[in-house]
Parts: sequence; structure tokens; C-alpha cells
Amino acid sequence: MEALSQYRSDSSDNESDGGQTRTYAAPVVRQYKVDTAPDVISQTPEHNITNYIAPGQKKMYYNMPYEMLTQPLVGPSDKDGEFSVRARNMTSGTAEEQAVDENTFRRQERLFRQQGFANNPTIGAENEIIGNKSAEPRAQKAQRKAKGDSGIIDGENAYVGPWAQFEGDTTGQTCGPTAEQLAEYEERIAQADTVDAAQSGKRSKTKGVTSYAAGQDERTLFHGQSERDYQGRTYMHVPSDLQRDVSDQTCYAPKRLIKEWKAHANGVSAIRFIPHSGHLLLSSGMDGLVKLFDTHASLKQQRTYIGHAKAVRDVSFAPNGETFVSSSYDTFSKIWDTETGACKQRLSASGAVPYVARFHPDDENTVLVGQSDKKIVQWDLRAGEIVQEYNQHLGAINSLTFFDANRRFISTSDDKSMRVWEFGIPVVIKLVADPAMHSVPAVALHPNQKWLAGQSMDNRIVVYSAGERIKPHRRKEFKGHLTAGFACQPAFATDGSMVASGDAEGNVWCWDWQSTRVVTKWRAHDKVAICTAWHPCEPSRVATCSWDGSIKLWD
Repeated sequence: MEALSQYRSDSSDNESDGGQTRTYAAPVVRQYKVDTAPDVISQTPEHNITNYIAPGQKKMYYNMPYEMLTQPLVGPSDKDGEFSVRARNMTSGTAEEQAVDENTFRRQERLFRQQGFANNPTIGAENEIIGNKSAEPRAQKAQRKAKGDSGIIDGENAYVGPWAQFEGDTTGQTCGPTAEQLAEYEERIAQADTVDAAQSGKRSKTKGVTSYAAGQDERTLFHGQSERDYQGRTYMHVPSDLQRDVSDQTCYAPKRLIKEWKAHANGVSAIRFIPHSGHLLLSSGMDGLVKLFDTHASLKQQRTYIGHAKAVRDVSFAPNGETFVSSSYDTFSKIWDTETGACKQRLSASGAVPYVARFHPDDENTVLVGQSDKKIVQWDLRAGEIVQEYNQHLGAINSLTFFDANRRFISTSDDKSMRVWEFGIPVVIKLVADPAMHSVPAVALHPNQKWLAGQSMDNRIVVYSAGERIKPHRRKEFKGHLTAGFACQPAFATDGSMVASGDAEGNVWCWDWQSTRVVTKWRAHDKVAICTAWHPCEPSRVATCSWDGSIKLWD
């Protein structure tokens, strides 16, 4: 541009206009600078790119300044304080042991507690001793009792062999009141009942049933020889030989009777297996008693729970099986401890009869009780009070069933309807009712959580979907049995392949779930078979109960 502004030819230098020389001003030229390679490296210290040399590196693939080659090593070191590169024992590098195994820790902890010294648990200091090794031992080794005489089976100096207890150990010994104290207590309670009945002029007319005053202290009876075994375990311990995983097992209809209990004097109203394991069976009777049976090893009665003045209509276990709730016609629902037999709480609302009670499957502190006054009350056992009421039914509540991941539950009533509720919200979200519909007093949930089977009073088992939409399955119903007028509880096999139910004639029916055909039918009881329960772990074991007072276990 500068050359262009200074350009002039030789002829123009000689040109003149009236003897004067012409001059021209230099043109103004705007200059723009274009940088085609801008500086893209940040100058901030945290963004600087620095090259490092790994410890033990033998080659360099680029030139590096002297300061970088002589800089000190920085980073994690091994247990010896060196930066040596060791062989990798995992994908991302070398992992060092930072913990001791459970067996070693327990052994050293027991040694320190007994002898006063132990090895140092710090990594790298295993050979050091913590504590005073020369001190006296803190605890002497416990001595075992004598093995006993092998010729004596029971009583004093009975043979116990290698299972002899240590001196001073009371594990497995019977605790609580003696037989004399228990007899004295029962005699005192009987005398008090007689005095109360004489003062009120009312006596119980039911033969074999003791009359209890409202709010009287409950009691329990243990029927075994010892409440604990040689390891200190009660009957709540799940047997180790019980098969817990039944996902790959196929269920079959039972073929033989393996045990019969003459459980209750005036009929059995309900039976329930303990959740998950099923090694215990709970029953409620018309004689006001609740009983517990062992269904796995001894097949004997374990405990009796006494505390209701009238017949017990229903029982239900908590999700963990440690407690259960019983509902009786004496207007009380009571929470019992399964292991000790103690009554933990009494629930009663406005004098209504509780027909059914269920624990929430995810919260053992929440109980739903369906009552004769057309209400469903929700109890919080921690506060001991009612926190919610569901009161849109027009008749007594017969059954309560949770479904849909326990977010909803369905209730059936004498008003010939089924109502679906959102748990905790007392508003009906679905009403299942029809002019031709009969009452459904008993409902069972399919193991896949997708179907509900209800015992209808027109001699059918009807099926409803348990998804987002509650609707009847018109093509799937189970017929052939006679149940009109009886609330016979149906049950599903563990794998969901069969449905079982009793009838009014004492028969037990099994249907195939897919084809709805009758698989088998057998005579089980002399009177109505009111409840059927399928074992949760044994694929072909079924328990039935009847109004003839018997409970039978089939396999």
C-alpha cells in the first residue's frame, strides 16, 4: 500500500501547469490485523499442562527441562514408605490390605479379653503386642460340667455327652414360674372369676370356656419340655434343613395325611403359617383360644394364648412373624408376642366387633381392623391410637387384602361390594359392585401379585385383576364345590399353579390355575372345611381346618 501511494511516473515529474509542479496527497488506507493462530492455552495456574515422569520409567519420548527431571516424588507410598512400582493385583493398580478378617479379629479380641494382651491389629505391626503379656489372666477358662451317666436318660445325672454346659451357664434352662406357682396363679384367677360372676349374676353358659372380664390380664401356656434347646434357641428359630428357596420347585396336590391335631373344642375359625419359613402354624378357635403348632420337626403343639372372653374370628402374623394379632367377638383385637406369649396391646374401637385384622406388609407398627360397624380403622401401635378411618362400606367388613406393592388394599363387605383404597387416604378409588354380584367374604392374592381370587357365595371362586384396573376375569372361575353361606378361605400354591379351597361338606378341592380344571378332591373333615393354607416353603404341603375342631396337615 505504501508503494502504491508513492507511485508516480517519470513523465509526470516533468509535467507542469503554468510552470508549477503538481503534488498529490497520500490516500488514507485502513489496516486490519488478522490472527489465524490465536493462543488457546489458558494462562491460569490450575489449567497449566505439565508432564510427569512415573517412578521407575526408563524412557522419555520428548525433551523435558532439568527442573522437571529433578523434582521430588509426590504421591501415595506403600507400607514401607517407598514409591516402588509393584505388580498389580487389580485392574486400576495395587490394592493393599486395610482390614483383618472376622475370624482373626474375634480370636484376638477374645485373647485380649481373657489374657490381657493381643497382637497389634495395625497393618505392618502384626508382630507387636498390645497389653501386658506378663499380667495375670483376666478370666479363667470355663469348665464344662460332667457328661453324666450314659445309662440315665432323663433326670439328675442324665447323660448329655459333649453337649454338657459350662459351669454357671444357664442357657437352655427353664425360666419363669414353676408348675406350683402357675397352678396357684390359675386357681387365684378362677376364684376371682367366680366372685365377679356371682356379683354380676351372669355366668358363662358355654361348656369348657372360661369367662374373662374385659381388660383382665392375659396368660399363656407352654406345652413342651423346655422353651430353649441346648444352644439357647426357641421354637422361633428357622430349621437349617428347611428349604427356603422354592423358586425352582413345582407344586403338586397333596396325597396323604401326615398329622392331625384336635386343636379346639368348638371349631377352628382360621389358620396361618408363619411368614417366609412356615415351620409354625397359628390357629384361632371358637373356644376363645389361640394355639401354635410345630409343622416341621416335632409336629406338636407348642403354646396356647389365653385372653379372649369369646370366640376368636381371625388371626394374622406380622411381616416378620415375631408378633400376631387376634380378633375376637369380645370387641378386642390383641397384639401378642409369638415367642413369649405376652399380650403387648389391646385394641378396641367404640365397642364394635373386629371381624378381620391385618398388619401392613411393610410396617409391623400399623394394623388395619375391619369391624362390624362398617368401618375400617387404622391403628398406630407406637402411639396406641387410631390414625385413620375408612367408612364408606354399607355392611360389616369381611376381608382386607394388600396388593400393588402394598400401596393399595381391597376390602369386601356384607353389602356385596368390593372397594379399593389407597393406603392412608380414606377415599374409594374403585368400587366393584353389580346387581348380580354375591358377597365375597374371603380373598386370596396370587403369588405373582397380579390376580385376586375371591370366594363368592354362589359356589364359585371369582378372579379379578390386581393391576392398575380392577376388573373381573370373566373366563376364569372355579366351580364344583358347595360354599354358599360359608366364608371358606382359598389359598394359592407357592408357584401359583393351583388353587385350593374347602367346602361346606368337609371336602378340599384343588384346581389348575391355567385351565380351571379340577386336579383333585378329597374328603378332609366331617364338617365344613373353613380355611386352607399352603405351606410357603414345602411345595406340596397343605394345612386345613374345620368346624369339627381339627387341624390336618397334608403332603
